[in-house]
Amino acid sequence: MSLAATIPDAELAALAARLPTQDLLAHVIRHRFAGGIALVTSFGTESAVLLHMVAQIDRATPVIFLDTGKLFGETLRYRDALVRQLGLTDLRVVEPDAQALVAADPDGDLWRRDGTACCALRKVEPLHRALAPFAAWINGRKRFQGGTRRDLPAIEHVDGRCKINALANWQATDIERYFAAYRLPHHPLQEDGYASIGCMPCTDRIAAGEEARAGRWRGSARTECGIHLSRA
Repeated sequence: MSLAATIPDAELAALAARLPTQDLLAHVIRHRFAGGIALVTSFGTESAVLLHMVAQIDRATPVIFLDTGKLFGETLRYRDALVRQLGLTDLRVVEPDAQALVAADPDGDLWRRDGTACCALRKVEPLHRALAPFAAWINGRKRFQGGTRRDLPAIEHVDGRCKINALANWQATDIERYFAAYRLPHHPLQEDGYASIGCMPCTDRIAAGEEARAGRWRGSARTECGIHLSRA
């Protein structure tokens, strides 16, 4: 039985409701899941908040980054700059399986024909591999991002692991205040109208009044890549 399976969700949920975000993260990183927890991040427009918090607690916390092979160059450079600035020492860059790419996407255009299959190949399966050693993981989803995230709980139990949505109840104004307070650099594409940034072919700018993730998979009904869906 995994460590996560021995921890009642209700207990952590109660802590999440009571503790400030930084204290909750310190508890799960240093105590509850010590040595068995990772932060999963896209190094997107809001990622610096959690990365900074985790760096203040333990710079050696594993940070998992999915390099799909379709990312903006600006994202990769932003990743490298933040890792240096924050002093993170265990960045784990995870890529799609090379043989699977040749078999399923030899021309690199699967995203155009079947976006769900492309995300499964380039994101879902690699993350599944990367999380294998861990009992818990932290991510930065927030309710204000809309779509399926509107009712996001702070603590979930998915596929045998504890999933900590540490910023679930944060608002966009909270994010900006944190950036300003700690003088964190913004993603270079944010000023160009990108509010949520993923793979280059599937990311668009948003218009005034649109939800933060409206630019993802523009023109389709999709709102999630699949990494936050249960594999059961």
